[in-house]
Amino acid sequence: MRTVTKTIAVGIALVVLVQLFAVAWLDRDVVMVVSGVALAGVLLAVLRSLTHLPIVHESAADDGATSLRRWLSRTETTISWSESSRADWDRRLRPMLARQFELAAGQRRAKDPHAFAATGRMLFGEKLWRWVDPDNISRSGTREPGPGRDTLHDILQRLDQL
Repeated sequence: MRTVTKTIAVGIALVVLVQLFAVAWLDRDVVMVVSGVALAGVLLAVLRSLTHLPIVHESAADDGATSLRRWLSRTETTISWSESSRADWDRRLRPMLARQFELAAGQRRAKDPHAFAATGRMLFGEKLWRWVDPDNISRSGTREPGPGRDTLHDILQRLDQL
């Protein structure tokens, strides 16, 4: 693509120079013809450089495979956080889950914290809401186990129902 840009820039400069030369040295009737020929040459050069661009079909497949690998890696990491300590859950999963709940329910926590909590309790139940509630962070949770994969699965199912 860079060669096309260079070709266009050189072509514009060439057309301007040809027009200046034609105005200064040639008869006024010939200026249009010389300028047209220069412009046609530039357009042909641009067309030629466009037709010779390399076509890359594999990059789209590589991008998709790379994207899928990144998604799989993030998912595995998320699951491992759910099975580690409560501190990992509070630091990494709770903010993500609370934000997803806020977006899915359309209930802004900052606007009305009581309505936010009530909606959370209704959707998740007391057992699951304690793992989503952004105000239920444990300061000493480094030794406590996290809720695990099953709880994360249940929370995600409830969010999916919204």
